[in-house]
Amino acid sequence: MRKLPLLGLGLFLALAAHAAKPNIIFILADDLGYGDLGCYGQKQIKTPCLDKMAAEGLRFTQAYAGSTVCAPSRGTLMTGYHTGHAWVRGNSNAHLRKQDVTVAELLKDAGYRTSLVGKWGLGMENTAGSPPKKGFDESFGYLSQVHAHFYYTDHLIKNGEPFYIPENTNGAKKVYSHDLFAKAALDFVKENRERPFFLYLAFTIPHFNMEVPSTEPYTNEKWPQMEINKAAMITRMDRDIGR
Repeated sequence: MRKLPLLGLGLFLALAAHAAKPNIIFILADDLGYGDLGCYGQKQIKTPCLDKMAAEGLRFTQAYAGSTVCAPSRGTLMTGYHTGHAWVRGNSNAHLRKQDVTVAELLKDAGYRTSLVGKWGLGMENTAGSPPKKGFDESFGYLSQVHAHFYYTDHLIKNGEPFYIPENTNGAKKVYSHDLFAKAALDFVKENRERPFFLYLAFTIPHFNMEVPSTEPYTNEKWPQMEINKAAMITRMDRDIGR
């Protein structure tokens, strides 16, 4: 029997108490503060889909990230360990070990189809922490948090192998990685809607670099350009969650 920490598994256990095998979509936005959403009182950035979800569901008002930076925060989410016990404690080259059990591994063992879409940050292709070795049947996105800064990258990693984006070669900016993630997430849900599934949807926006294909509906705001871009990124993410 696997020995597992309780912290971080509460959501899974609570859902399991109400349904035999509920479908689970865990959406993680990179560098989105609670104060960036309308449902927490923000007035400038349009987030109607997330506001509607909050109104119809539950808001957490005393929740904290596992750490101040990407990799250890994601590690606590995946393993349930706080950073005093976790192996990954900073944005370094550390990766999850073979003995670090993730929620994806638990759910896969329970008969779930599992998918990671977006940013991982807990192990590169040939390490014990790569998504295929940590319980994910499918994975698509950035493995490195450094690589994830580039929204117009010429490649991503799909199921452990390079996925090339020729439209973005030689510095071209034609295919926005977030849009690929939104499509991949929708495709996964449609393909697995009749079976138990776990989708870890780790969007990279609105993290730096502050790039977005369109700054609507904020183009004419009298804000610094960086803030216009960030607002447009958040509204774009809200739109795709609504989809």
